[in-house]
Amino acid sequence: MKSPQTLDDLKYALELQAHPDDHAPEIDGDYDRVLFSGALFTDADAGGARFTECAFTAGAGFDGGRLRRSRFSDVWFGETRLVAVDMAESSLTDAWFSGCVFAGVQAFSVIGRRVLFRSCKLDSVNFRDTKLTDVVFEDCVLRDVDFGSAKLVRVRFPGCQFANVDFTRATCSSVDLRGARLGSADSVPGIKAGYDSLGGTRIDSVQLLTLAPLLAHQLGITVAD
Repeated sequence: MKSPQTLDDLKYALELQAHPDDHAPEIDGDYDRVLFSGALFTDADAGGARFTECAFTAGAGFDGGRLRRSRFSDVWFGETRLVAVDMAESSLTDAWFSGCVFAGVQAFSVIGRRVLFRSCKLDSVNFRDTKLTDVVFEDCVLRDVDFGSAKLVRVRFPGCQFANVDFTRATCSSVDLRGARLGSADSVPGIKAGYDSLGGTRIDSVQLLTLAPLLAHQLGITVAD
């Protein structure tokens, strides 16, 4: 499926119905072709809710609250904010995040299939025990993101900046790190842990030079000229 660039690219864009700004999504709610625009939902509890062919646009988002065990299918998020949200054990299928901000999000045990994160900022996001398949992080900033014990299949990170990303006990299959910046100017490591879990990834020669000292340290190799 071709990734939409704007809200208007969605095949269901003309059929979206605006959701009232003063009504937060509810527990076990069922939302089909709904447009959430301009409303920041604070401490909303929408656990178990189902969002199908919906869109969240600029100004919309979640500040705190729960989306645990929610299901998102064919959903667009454009310049939205998710701060301190619990969306653990949720599922994302054919979902697109464009220019979004994630901060302190609990996303452990999430199942993601065909998900695109484009030009997003992810800070202190917990992706532990997730199962991500055919997921792309494109031109994103990942800071203190935890992929511990995650299963990553055909995941790509073109143009991303890593800082303190954790791959401890992750399982990687056809993961492509090429094009990602694995170091930073302020000496913060791009990958802080889980070097022994990088089997099954692909890197370029420049990245190898960046990772070589860290890999040597992980293996107990002392480099002395």
